Amino acid sequence: MGQDQDERNFGPQPLDKIMTDHGLDNHGLVAASREPLTHKAVQRARKGRRLTNRMQLRISEALTRSLQTPVETPWKLSDLFNYRD
Repeated sequence: MGQDQDERNFGPQPLDKIMTDHGLDNHGLVAASREPLTHKAVQRARKGRRLTNRMQLRISEALTRSLQTPVETPWKLSDLFNYRD
């Protein structure tokens, strides 16, 4: 694996733990999303592959919509992804 590849992979993300704790699978986020979102994108997000800011926002919005108990404030991207600045 080259250096460029290492810089794009950050290991399991907080998003993965949140989804697991709430019993959500990748399909739950895809189904809840109002914008195009693929199972592959969700899997990449959970495993720590660097995503664009726009895709991170889509995943955050889908997560908020998919929770059985509504949250008062939407997830911040820094709550879901540990590689954000």
